[in-house]
Amino acid sequence: MHEAAVSTLKAWETFYVIVGSSAGALTGLQFVVMTLIAEGVAASGRKESISAFGTPNVVHFCEALLVAAILSAPWSALRAAGIAITLCGLGGLVYSVVVLRRALRQSAYKPVFEDWLWHTALPMLAYAAQLAAGIALERNSEGMLFVLGGATLLLVFIGIHNAWDTVTFMLLERGRQDREARRAEPGGARAGAADGAGHGDAAGAGHAARAGSGEGAAARPTSRTPGPGASA
Repeated sequence: MHEAAVSTLKAWETFYVIVGSSAGALTGLQFVVMTLIAEGVAASGRKESISAFGTPNVVHFCEALLVAAILSAPWSALRAAGIAITLCGLGGLVYSVVVLRRALRQSAYKPVFEDWLWHTALPMLAYAAQLAAGIALERNSEGMLFVLGGATLLLVFIGIHNAWDTVTFMLLERGRQDREARRAEPGGARAGAADGAGHGDAAGAGHAARAGSGEGAAARPTSRTPGPGASA
């Protein structure tokens, strides 16, 4: 039985080396991304949205890494490996339900169909496939290893898509907030007043040159552009 298990899993060794190493690298990259956008998240009060749409990406990558490690271990029988995979799939399904509840509870962002598909439906499908493959791994090892490999690779793709989707959304949202903040500040009105003041000084200087220093001194202040209060 030991030789049969080893020969069955040996054929997938390269596959899980690639998938596991990619999942590990992407997990580290996700931590870097979250660090970069942490300030914007705290400022905009979107922590619940991140727990629903950002944190699960790390879980998906870690799940793929865990499955790769399990199937690379020197098992004496496929039954033990199947039990470990079954537990992983079951835990993933439970976590997917938690993520769904978080997505429904948060109010900072209204998900669209694509969000429900990539953040809830496809992860549930991948974890359900892991659960089924783990249960039937001993009875049909060749077929279930293909199911398990597809489910694990799907989790990596889900994590990549969702991480990119989260980053682009946060960057666009931060840019929108920055533009609104600049418009709300009085600096824009002060800049406009300063430009108007420059034109007014030039006009006042022209009046002074034509009408004399006394009349020019009186004309110069009245030629300035009104401030924000006056323009309102």
